[in-house]
This record gives sequence, C-alpha cells and structure tokens, in this order.
Amino acid sequence: MPLRERYRGPALLSYGFRPFFLSAVLFALVAIPAWLLIWRGEIARAGHFIPTDWHVHEMVFGYGAAVLAGFLFTAVPNWTGRLPTRGWPLALLLAVWLAGRVAVAGGLGLSPTAVAFVDQMFLLAVAAMIAREIVAGKNWRNLKVLVPVSLLWIANLLFHVEAMVEGSADLGRGLGIALLIFLILLIGGRVVPSFTRNWLVHRGATRLPVAFNRFDGLCLVSGAAALIAWVVAPFGMACTVLNSVAAILHLVRLVRWRGVETWRSPLLLMLHLAYLMVPLGFASVVAAAIDLTGPAGAAHIFGIGAVGGMTVAVMMRATMGHTGRPLVAGPVLTAAFVLVVAACAARVAGTHLWLGPLDGIDLSAALWTAGFALLAWRIGPWLARPRVARKMPSSPPDKQEAATSDARATT
Repeated sequence: MPLRERYRGPALLSYGFRPFFLSAVLFALVAIPAWLLIWRGEIARAGHFIPTDWHVHEMVFGYGAAVLAGFLFTAVPNWTGRLPTRGWPLALLLAVWLAGRVAVAGGLGLSPTAVAFVDQMFLLAVAAMIAREIVAGKNWRNLKVLVPVSLLWIANLLFHVEAMVEGSADLGRGLGIALLIFLILLIGGRVVPSFTRNWLVHRGATRLPVAFNRFDGLCLVSGAAALIAWVVAPFGMACTVLNSVAAILHLVRLVRWRGVETWRSPLLLMLHLAYLMVPLGFASVVAAAIDLTGPAGAAHIFGIGAVGGMTVAVMMRATMGHTGRPLVAGPVLTAAFVLVVAACAARVAGTHLWLGPLDGIDLSAALWTAGFALLAWRIGPWLARPRVARKMPSSPPDKQEAATSDARATT
C-alpha cells in the first residue's frame, strides 16, 4: 500500500490546506462584521490593541497567515516528495493559531507581553516545520521560502512591540500589508503566468505568457522599494516616484501574462484581476501623496483587493485541485470573488458612497461577508470531506489539469 494512502484520520487533517483554508474563510466571515460593530461603537473592544490595530493585525497575521500556512503545507510536499504534515501535528498547529486569535482578542486575559508570546508562536512553528521538511527532502532551492515567512514572523513581533511602546502600531500596520503584497509579487508572479500558460497551451494558443526573466526581477525590486517607501514615508517624494514606477512596471508585467485571453475561465481571470489590484494600489499611493485621494485608499486596495482577491482565488483553485474537483469556478464561487472585489471598491469610496442608510464602509463589510459566506458554503464541505475520485470524461483540458502541476508551479 502506498505511503500516501495510510492516513486514516479525519479528512480535515489529511492535508495542510484543509484546516487552514477553512479556518481562514470562517475567520474572515466573522472578523469583519465584528470589526464593523467595534468601529461603529456598538460593541466594546477587547484586548490591548486599539481597534484599527486589531483589525489590521488580525487580517494580516490571523487570516493572511492561515492562508499562507495552508498554501505552504500543501506545496512543500510536492517540492520535497515527502509525506504532508497531517494528523495531530496539524491539529496542534491549528490550535496554536486559534490560541493567537483568542489571545489577541483579549479572551485569555493575558498581559500584552504574554499575548505577543502566544501570538508569535504560530508563524515561528510554520517556519520551523517547513524548514524541517525542506532540509529532510534536500530541496535546498526552496529554502528561500523561509525568508518571507520569517519576515512576516518578525513583522508580527514588531507590531506587538510598537503597540506596547507607542500605543498604536502605525508602522506595523503598513509593514504587515506590505509583506503580504510582496508575497503576491513573488508567488503570484510564478503561479499566475504558469497556470495561464498551461490553460492556453491546452487550448492550442500560440501567444503565451512571457516566462520569468530579468524584467520580472526588476519588477520585484521595484515593488519592494515602493512598498518600503510607502511604509516608512508615504508622503515623501521618493515614495511618489518609486510607486509611480512600480505601478507602470507591474501593469506591464500583468499584460505580459496574457490575462485578457482567459475570459472563458473565470477561475483564471480571478487571479489576473486580483494581481491588477497591485499596480492599482501603487497608483493609489501616488494619488494620496499628491492629495488626490485619502491615505486609506491604498491600504484597502492592497488589503481587500490584492490580498483578499488573490487569497480567495488561490483557495478556490487549490481546494478544487486537491480534492478532485474540476477547475471550474461556477456561478457561486464567481459571485464570491465578485463580491470581494466590490467590497474593495465600496471601502475605497467610504463615506463618499451612500446606498440608503449604508455608507461605503457598511456596504463593504456586507459585501465581504456575503462573499465569504458563499465561499464557506461552497468549499467548506470540500475541505472537510475526503477527496473524491477524479473523473476522466472527455471534457475540456482546463477541467482536467492535475493539482500537482499547480503546486509545482510555485517552485
């Protein structure tokens, strides 16, 4: 019997993407309505963070970290050829993540220092477990994935320290968002053109996405510099110039991936639209620096549009591929993504948008919650139940792409 068939525990703990994607979706579903009630003063905040810090921290280091863990614990076994982390180690790691969420919300009654200690354990454990697997599998070239994970762990620690010392984590909020955006530049810059190439090749297209080359390296350097400037001095001249350049470069990068030809595959088009939020975010930084818009616009385009959109699209695709479903979004999941993008637009409009008694902030929260409700309803059962046997009918090639080719595209 193959080693990969010996697991007999709950399906939810059979692969890393299952518990962490499900937890991330459910957390996003409840955290934003809770945030809105706190923002409106209808419920009292708990914990040591000010409300805005709690909101940003939990979406970056709660939701974002869970999606990242699910992605990595699914991709690493494909890189190394080793068994995935499953069973009780996965359950223990999930418990550490949950403990962080409860501690940050003030549910454990801990001091700020103790909260920071509990909360930082999750990303530290993720980095340690991934390092162990990569070293054991002698997959040395993917050790570099530890760099962004470690930086996210350090950023979380700095967030807590800044909040304790300064009373609020102004730099920490920007740094957390910036790191997630850079992960999109890095990982999304590999998987989006790869998935698109596979789909176009199967359809007989001759014009394919441009392979990763020096231009992509320039985009990464430019994006990193622009994000650093946004975090450190968002209204400085250097920030304006760097973000202007980054916006142009990343828009060109996106065009080179032939996304316009993926309109027949909503699941692919979602990835391209989510990445489009990155150059739009850079452009919004420039607009805020020259007083055309408010400073919160860029944070929400980056956070809701790019991070929210990309994580939703990736969770859909990975869940379908690794549970034996065809890579077809369907109306429910397509609507879920559209609602998240609409939530981004509504939040950027903010108090300038009114729909009856609701302003843009209320509407954004409602749209986000509806989108994640659809996502939970659709993929939640897939994540909790065993993988189904992959059917092999004579269907279009894009419906039969192997999940392993998706995972290998991240190397």
